[in-house]
Amino acid sequence: MYKHFFVVIFLIVVTKCFAQKPNELEKDSAQIKQDSIKKIEFIRKLGNGYLPFKYFNLDLRYLIKYNQYEGFRTGLGGITNNKFSKKYRLNGYAVYGFKDERYKFSIGGGFRIMENTNTWINLSYTDDLQETGSSSFLTDKRFFTFFEPRLLNIDLFHRHITKSISVEHKISNNLLSETQLATSKINPTYNYNFVLGNESFNTFDVSTARISVQWSPFSIYRYEKDYIVEEKNGYPKFTVQYTQGFKSIFGSDFNFSKLDFRTIYHLQHKNESLTTLGLVAGIAGGETPLTHLYHSYPNNIRKETILQRFSVAGLNSFETMYFNEFFSDKFSTLQFKHFLKPFKITEWFKPQLVLISRHAVGTMSSIDRHQGIEFSTLEKLYSESGFEINKLFFGFGLSFAYRYGGYHLPNFEDNIAFKFTFNISL
Repeated sequence: MYKHFFVVIFLIVVTKCFAQKPNELEKDSAQIKQDSIKKIEFIRKLGNGYLPFKYFNLDLRYLIKYNQYEGFRTGLGGITNNKFSKKYRLNGYAVYGFKDERYKFSIGGGFRIMENTNTWINLSYTDDLQETGSSSFLTDKRFFTFFEPRLLNIDLFHRHITKSISVEHKISNNLLSETQLATSKINPTYNYNFVLGNESFNTFDVSTARISVQWSPFSIYRYEKDYIVEEKNGYPKFTVQYTQGFKSIFGSDFNFSKLDFRTIYHLQHKNESLTTLGLVAGIAGGETPLTHLYHSYPNNIRKETILQRFSVAGLNSFETMYFNEFFSDKFSTLQFKHFLKPFKITEWFKPQLVLISRHAVGTMSSIDRHQGIEFSTLEKLYSESGFEINKLFFGFGLSFAYRYGGYHLPNFEDNIAFKFTFNISL
């Protein structure tokens, strides 16, 4: 009897010694939750292209890149975070191109004037290169990949020194806007003259006002740590942007306007397959130089054989369209992708087949204004179709595309693009 009594007492004492008090358990639980939130936040920032430090986030986009004009391009960039200030921010970068032997940089900052609508006023000064014919939306979310496929083969850049002031404003959770006033000094790095009447411009100044609106009617948002995050990325999404160039404002040489539109739709199927559709359109009028027109996202280099053209496929580019082959002042592209359910060969080897079809059409008025560079227009329908096999090995895969329709080339091999793909995300 006494033996059992002492055993019970011993167990009670041991339990008391190793047991934690309720408040200690709560502290440990809270600490675990806090650590989990920090890890999620770290991964989210890294996935957006930032390596977070105490007061600023290092921008991974500027560490190293490569293109045909600069060769290797390397540098550092970053932006201050909320620990530095929730009302003010500083951002910038400095890079060096080893082939053109030039430094490029940008410096800027912003201050928040309304917290509930996340309204910021931003200022920046940039001396850098931009791809001729490229067009982007102010409201685009930051998009980061460890590897930017198209950049490798781009050779047509213009240098710009741009001063800008912009206002970011959240009209609602589903409706974002940004307005920008900017003045730029443009200097093409290639032989180009923009002819207007008796005047010819090989360098020029441009002053513009831009307003961009992005509408995501089917996205769902929630509050997390005093800020709003997108809980469900709903589709379709719509983006509209209007640009107006003003002549004689801050020495600007041209008066022109541009209207850009984009919609993206994702349809997730029950069998783990996915269908995506993307429609992009743009129209430019007035005295618009080639630097501000549209190139329709080409991604093919001019080499004689298929293997010589073997490079890396882009994410949303025309793989059989040669760089600088087409330019338009009015254009539209339609891209279709169907991701089949991954083939589960082993637990770690799950390749995925993607069926692709792309189409483009465009026109160019006053083509004789653009001197020194040869290009074609897209009055006929440009078409290509093909497939990708992704996730074959550490994010690498293969891509095949064939060019047909109105711009089918006489030499059969010139219509074929065979490349590798690289897709990885956090």
